[in-house]
Amino acid sequence: MPRRTDALLGRLLAGLAALDPAAVWAHGSLAGGDYQEGRSDLDLVAVLPGPLGPRTVWAVARLHARLRGEPLAPLLHCTYLTPAGAAGPERRHLTWAHGELFRRPVTPVTRRELHDFGRVLHGEPPRALLPPVPDGELRAFVVRDQRDFWRPHVDRPALWRQDVWVDLGLLTLARATATLRDGRLISKREALDLLPGLGAPAELVEDIARRRYDDRSATPPDPGWTDRRAVLVRDYLAPAIDGLVARCG
Repeated sequence: MPRRTDALLGRLLAGLAALDPAAVWAHGSLAGGDYQEGRSDLDLVAVLPGPLGPRTVWAVARLHARLRGEPLAPLLHCTYLTPAGAAGPERRHLTWAHGELFRRPVTPVTRRELHDFGRVLHGEPPRALLPPVPDGELRAFVVRDQRDFWRPHVDRPALWRQDVWVDLGLLTLARATATLRDGRLISKREALDLLPGLGAPAELVEDIARRRYDDRSATPPDPGWTDRRAVLVRDYLAPAIDGLVARCG
């Protein structure tokens, strides 16, 4: 594991020790083999003894506040489950992400990732505490995510001038396609390789590859590229999502 990542996770685990976690797991890029230090999020799930009352919530908030000075801290996302609440896929769980505490579900995709290739950082493995995700539940979530979240957001032009929306929009489409077609979860690197075969414009694929995997000092595109890219992305994603949902919904 890269040095700065290892240092941050070490500090987090040391801080969580006082809360006696049953398990701490990594998912996403850190578990799936596509982790890029300083670029990829650090996606974690911790299982704490429940219930998570005010004192525990305050302890979690203080721990993350103490970690703010770490270089990779803005990329650290951690959701806190309890053994009694881990089985509920619709339940919203305490989560630290984007510098704040809020609540969100642990999606069927995340749960399947944890079962298939989750990385145990401490304690019990995911299969000991999380129920399996049936194929039908996974497929239904992926279709719903494309139809109800991504498709409406394609119609918001300002979003697609931002790198993060371009990257996640196209890569999530490719990952959804692989899941619905083959029943498997793929990494972002594999999704990038899949995009040309799904008809994505070569300029968009090259743009994502340059920013995610090439030297950051590489020459950026011309000033008008951001606006032109937004049009390309929206023109591609709208029919691509509609077609995927029509085939698999």
